[in-house]
Amino acid sequence: MDAATQRFIRIGTASIGLIGLDIALNTIARQEMSETEAVDFLFTEVSRQNYIPPGNQKKYKQALLAAFRKHCNVATEEEGLVIRIFGTGCISCNSLQTLVIETLDRLKLAADIEQIHDPDEIGRAGVTMTPALMINGTIKSTGLIPTPVQVEQWVQEANNA
Repeated sequence: MDAATQRFIRIGTASIGLIGLDIALNTIARQEMSETEAVDFLFTEVSRQNYIPPGNQKKYKQALLAAFRKHCNVATEEEGLVIRIFGTGCISCNSLQTLVIETLDRLKLAADIEQIHDPDEIGRAGVTMTPALMINGTIKSTGLIPTPVQVEQWVQEANNA
C-alpha cells in the first residue's frame, strides 16, 4: 500500500500541498477514465484528506486536471515561461535558481519558476542527474550549472517560441 505523501500543485498563484494526490493519480493511471471522470475522482479523493475552501472547487479541479495531464504525459499548452529546477536543494541547485532569476531580471521577463525536490517527480520528468533545468517542458541541462550565456539563450528561445 502506498503511503500518503504531500504533493504540491499550483492553484491560482499559490502552491498548495495536497495529501493523497499521488495515490489517487496512481490509482486512475491504471484505469480507463475520461478527463472529466478523472478530475471528479481526484477531487473526491483529495477532498477526503485535505481542506478545500468553499468557492474554490473550480480552481482545484482545474489544477487537478493539469496534474492529471502531467502525470499521464499529456501535452498541455502553458502560458508564458515555465521554468523548473530539479534537485535536492543543494548549493548547486540554489545557484542555478539564482542564475535563472538574475537572467530573467536582466531580460526583463517574467516566468513561473518551480524548484522540484521530490525524487519521484524528478524521475518522472526523466532527470537522471541534478541540478537540472527545464524550460517549457524541455530539459536544457543536467548534472551541471550552465553558463549565464547559455541560460540567457535558452530563455530567449523559449520566450520567442
